[in-house]
Amino acid sequence: MRFIHTLILVAIAFIAGVIVGALGVLSLFDVGSSTQASQVATLDNYEYVGTVTRIIDGDTIEVDGIRVRLVGIDTPERGEPGFKEATEFTASLCSVGSTAGLDIDDLEPKDKYGRTLAVVYCNGVNVNAELLRQGYAEVLYIPPSEFDPYSWL
Repeated sequence: MRFIHTLILVAIAFIAGVIVGALGVLSLFDVGSSTQASQVATLDNYEYVGTVTRIIDGDTIEVDGIRVRLVGIDTPERGEPGFKEATEFTASLCSVGSTAGLDIDDLEPKDKYGRTLAVVYCNGVNVNAELLRQGYAEVLYIPPSEFDPYSWL
């Protein structure tokens, strides 16, 4: 009898886990958004999920204190025209305190400064691609990289 009770509890826990998991995946998508399907990611795309702790500039943020360089793009540096706009746009997509998913570049996971190279997703949106599409960034393809930023245009 004890075995049957244990089996029932395991089955209930499994079903509850499936329901919670499904709700978590659904919450990644903003149903009312005009975001293109190609920009939306699922949990399978993320190699790391954390909290945005700082916006450095348009193409560099911190997630859980880890410095992340948005791979495949380049935004203006401090003192250059467009710096403020690109930084503010990134902050509008990935505000401090929001959740970010990282698809880390498998071929080149770090740059020469030790920053993690990744495609960043906030609210299901590919931030790298959106910066390019909106004109806040230019393509910066440095091989080797698993990502083709030209495909985001």
